[in-house]
This record gives sequence, structure tokens and C-alpha cells, in this order.
Amino acid sequence: MKYSSNPDTITRDYFDSLLVETRYIDSVLPSTRMTLFGHEFDTPVMTAALSHLHNTTNDGMSVYAKGAQLSNACHWVGMGEDEELERVVATGAKSIKIIKPHADNKEVFRKIGHAVAQGCIAVGMDTDHAFNANGGYDDVFGLPMKPKTTEELCEFVQAAGVPFVVKGVLSPRDAEKCVKAGCAGLVVSHHHGMVQYSVPPLMVLPDIISAIGNEIPVFVDCGIVSGMDVYKCLALGAKAVSVGRHLMPLLKSGPEAVSQRINEMTAELAGIMARTGVASLDEMDPTVIHRRNF
Repeated sequence: MKYSSNPDTITRDYFDSLLVETRYIDSVLPSTRMTLFGHEFDTPVMTAALSHLHNTTNDGMSVYAKGAQLSNACHWVGMGEDEELERVVATGAKSIKIIKPHADNKEVFRKIGHAVAQGCIAVGMDTDHAFNANGGYDDVFGLPMKPKTTEELCEFVQAAGVPFVVKGVLSPRDAEKCVKAGCAGLVVSHHHGMVQYSVPPLMVLPDIISAIGNEIPVFVDCGIVSGMDVYKCLALGAKAVSVGRHLMPLLKSGPEAVSQRINEMTAELAGIMARTGVASLDEMDPTVIHRRNF
């Protein structure tokens, strides 16, 4: 058998290798509502922390945010100018701002302060953009990056005053360091293939949950395209999921199209919950998942 080195392909294959058993007796109509960082949402299907969506459609980041707002879904915001974040928050979307690991921590602190001042419900850092593929520090659109220590993460957490989340965790080791730093959540993600042969987020998720328990909520990113994908993530311990590239083609059709797909995925999730005996997101059970071995 020839194996692919493409993490997106590996991730899709892993999703598809997981099978679900049905449980009908004593099942009821389910609820997909969740509480996150003190806010109520109708769905665990969140948008992902995308960036530069102006290349997709005019003010794409605001279109993206409005779609989340229409579905009462949590919205994540990636790299961008201050003015863009202000337009995003003005849509009414409850937003989480993810900041790059800038080499200059003054810029990190400044962006944290700006996001908090704008009313973001949480902030965080995209830690996996620290290095380039050639063994040096990364550079994103001319901005120098640098990896952060556990102690630096502690400083960011303390400066934020709102929940601080780390995105780009793909190991129990990093997850434990996030907890040590006082982070309020983490995103299991390989950034859509930043490193070849990256372990699928869903494969390492149970190990991360085992390492940190219920200390903080864990989210899953990368390759999620259906309610069944969402269900598998939640069953294996995720609090919620982030959907990005799957929604990008819909931006040209406006926020209603983005909202419609989020709603469809939520309905797909509810259908699977009903057929597996899960009444609420708090009752997800990993024993419903089986790995294909035939």
C-alpha cells in the first residue's frame, strides 16, 4: 500500500476510518446548544480562524462573521488589520481573536489589548507559525515570528483578562504546557498540512484529553465538512469544532449561505445524536466510535 504524505489526505482518511454504532432504545430528540466562556450558542459548529478573506469576496471577513452571527455560532478571527477586526465585531458575532506569534511581544500585547477593547469574548495565539520549513523562524507577510515559551504564554494569559486559547496543539506535551500556562482552551490542529505526515487531529485528540482531563475545553480544526465529522470529534472529547475551508466557497453568496451550511451541519449532527442515544453535547460517549479494521 502506498501512503500519502499530505496531512489533509491523511486526516480525511482517518475521519473515514471511524465507524459509529447506533443506539435507538430510550433515545430522545437532542439539543445542540452549548455554553462557551460564559456565552450561549446554538451549535458546536464554529467558524475557523481564517485570514485574508478579502481575496475571496469584498470584506470577506465580515461576511464570514455575519454568517456565524446569523446561526448564533462562535466566530474565530485570524490574522488581519485592526480595522478589519473592528468591522467583524460590529456584525454582532461573538468572536475569538487569534494572534500570530510575533517575534516582538509588544505587538502581541498590543493586539491582545485591541481585541479585548473591541469586545472579543476570548483571544489566543496561533503557535504553529513559529518556524519556516527551512529550520529558521517564520515570516508571515513580512512580519517576523518566533516560538513562545511557557512563561511567555503565562504573560499573555495574565495580560488578556479574558480567556486565552492556544491554536496549533498536536501533542499531549504541548497540551499540558497550555494548562500549566493558565490557558482557557486549545485547538487541536495541524494548520491544514503545515508539516507533512502530521498526525490527524482526531487521532491525537483522545491522548490529549487523557493528558489534561477536563481542565480546559479542547476544540478540533482541519478537514471537517459534515455533521458526521463534527459528531466524531465531539464523541472523542472535543468541546466544539472549527470549520473554515469548507465554508470559504460560500462567501461569494453572502452571509446567509454561510449560515445555511452551518445550520445544515448542525442538523446533520442532531440527526446522528438522536440515532446514537445522545441527548445533549454533555452526554457524548466515545464508546460509540469504532475504528475500521477490515
